[in-house]
Amino acid sequence: MRQKFHSKSMNKLSIIFAPLLIVFFYSCNQKNKATDIEKKKESTVVAIKDRAEKIPPEKPNKVEVKHLAENIKDFVPENYMVLDTVSGDLNLDDYNDMIMVLKKNDEEKTSDVIDNPEKRPLLILIGELNNKYKLAERNDNSVYCVDCGGMMGDPYMRTVIKKGYFSVEHYGGSGSRWSRITTYKYSKEKNNWFLHKDGGENFNVSDLDKIEKWIRTTKDFGIVPFKDFNIYKEEKEE
Repeated sequence: MRQKFHSKSMNKLSIIFAPLLIVFFYSCNQKNKATDIEKKKESTVVAIKDRAEKIPPEKPNKVEVKHLAENIKDFVPENYMVLDTVSGDLNLDDYNDMIMVLKKNDEEKTSDVIDNPEKRPLLILIGELNNKYKLAERNDNSVYCVDCGGMMGDPYMRTVIKKGYFSVEHYGGSGSRWSRITTYKYSKEKNNWFLHKDGGENFNVSDLDKIEKWIRTTKDFGIVPFKDFNIYKEEKEE
């Protein structure tokens, strides 16, 4: 008799509490979903903010010629100063190499992005014995001019070296932003550097869901020696 009463009591309790449990778990589940949605929203907002305020790597500090090694000063022409230097292995040997980007004195006053962009030479300096360097290649058309970045200012960001490759990075625009990374690769067989990849992104800060990415490789541009690459000409042909 007690067993039947106990069973009936348990059934009644189940009937009473089952809906409550369902509501409880449903509520918890909804709270978890809401939390997940909020987290996704927060991460999306952060991503959009980063994209909208996209602050590229810190621009290089101008290097005074007097702070360079004696051998390096020889590569800086008259009326020019050093915009950036970066060291690394450019030709896959045992010596440290260097890339030096130069700028003309007072380029901010003389450069005209449309009619007369002041060119910025990029020098490939190969390391030798006694910490000396020799000039291997020079290109005056691989780094954008000081006023080529539009409202964002000087578009040159940095140059990166990694095991026989080096990349020149640019970023500019205003409401419509763009980035461009041009990469070169060293060839042991030809003892020279060649255009390897050229690409970037275009987007508008008011519509961050639409990001246009583009990239070109040797299949598109063929064999282009570093010294022959012209970032201004290539831009016009796109």
